[in-house]
Amino acid sequence: MNRRDAIAALAGAALTAPLPAQAQRSGKLRRLGVLMSFAANDPEAQMRVAALEKGLRELGWVSGRNVKIEYRWANNPDTLRAYAAELAGLSLDLILANSTPVMVALRAALEERRLGVPVVFTQVTDPVGQGLVASLAQPGGHLTGFTSFEYSIGGKWLELLKRAAPEITRVALVFNPHTAPFADLFWHGVQAAAPVFAVMPTSAGAPTFAELELMLDGLARDGAGGLIVLADVSTLNYRDGIIGLAARYRLPAVYPERIFAAAGGLMSYGSDVSDVFRRAAGYVDRIFKGEKAADLPVQAPDKYELVINLKTAKALGLAISPRFIALADEVIE
Repeated sequence: MNRRDAIAALAGAALTAPLPAQAQRSGKLRRLGVLMSFAANDPEAQMRVAALEKGLRELGWVSGRNVKIEYRWANNPDTLRAYAAELAGLSLDLILANSTPVMVALRAALEERRLGVPVVFTQVTDPVGQGLVASLAQPGGHLTGFTSFEYSIGGKWLELLKRAAPEITRVALVFNPHTAPFADLFWHGVQAAAPVFAVMPTSAGAPTFAELELMLDGLARDGAGGLIVLADVSTLNYRDGIIGLAARYRLPAVYPERIFAAAGGLMSYGSDVSDVFRRAAGYVDRIFKGEKAADLPVQAPDKYELVINLKTAKALGLAISPRFIALADEVIE
């Protein structure tokens, strides 16, 4: 079954599965806002929404029956601020916010109106450092949710990249400094692991795609280079362009989410995003039933997946060892 069929199956299951008795007895219509950092027609966005709605359905919450979901899609800063303000004014019972920039904009909109609407966030990096919660164990306030990565994963990304492309001696960390204020957390992990793998790391923080292209052109000219791409709003929304640059300059790259490998990236290692959205549905359910966001700890991912694209490896002239392939959760051929 391909990914599009899987999403359709999720939607079909949501229409046919029975409602748990407790939700059937509840006559109150809950209002849930969802602010996503993607265009509405992005396949990755639709996968996340399908996983969320499936998780809600399994807990008895069905869109249009006992919960009304207000979706807003914001893949640029202007629409992000506008939709955050719009959701803040809708008298919602709860808001789900996807990504760090979304959460920051939404918090500002709620604070401006002095509202304490509960918020469950997903794919947020460093919520404590961003001032979103007091601590992971006891977030306090009205915000809680799920972080995207453990910061030590930078060293793991470097290890995987070196195993796929042993000849590399220089690695660039790719991100947009405007949308990834947390980049230093991963940069430290890459720096610490670099001597172990005999590579020289460099930071390729680029505010625009044109600047990134110049950086990668320089990396390719010097030879033996590779890429570690961070997950931020910019890299996700411009993933096809980044993957295209890596192919043009023949730079092996490791990416933070499966969607990159599925779109032609060499490999990805990161959290299972659909699993995160299913777990987020659990927090939505608990808050709808009376628990407070302040009492629900911020959770880290507990399920990671390695995806290797052998077609891309062949195009780059890389011979991926059978032992490395055996470690993958998914192999794209």
